[in-house]
Amino acid sequence: MNDVPSGNEVARPFLPTKDFEVSKAFYETLGFQKLFDGEVAIFRIGSSSFILQRHYQEEWAGNFMMQLVVDDLDGWWSHIQGLDLPGRFRVPSPRAPEFQPWGLREATLVDPCGILWHVTQRPLEPPRTPKN
Repeated sequence: MNDVPSGNEVARPFLPTKDFEVSKAFYETLGFQKLFDGEVAIFRIGSSSFILQRHYQEEWAGNFMMQLVVDDLDGWWSHIQGLDLPGRFRVPSPRAPEFQPWGLREATLVDPCGILWHVTQRPLEPPRTPKN
């Protein structure tokens, strides 16, 4: 039974910010496109987007994670390294790409609010579903 209407659905997470202006500058520096700037800011990269809000709660921000899946992780890593994010935004140094125990290769970086981003190489093969 499928009574759910369909058409152009988009799910956007709301990301917290400690300093709204600094966070907007951080995402623009990374190359995200700002679609809207007002009481909130909406950013897009590829087909994904998120909403920055003027709200901060340390426990929430420190446990919030996002994943950006890319075709060229090495290209993204070169791009990230060239931005001097720690010097410009006082964030921890990004971590270089490496294979993770769950089988994906990824780099990580932290935004000015404390959100951990996993920049992940798109797998060449689709993930396998476990057999029962």
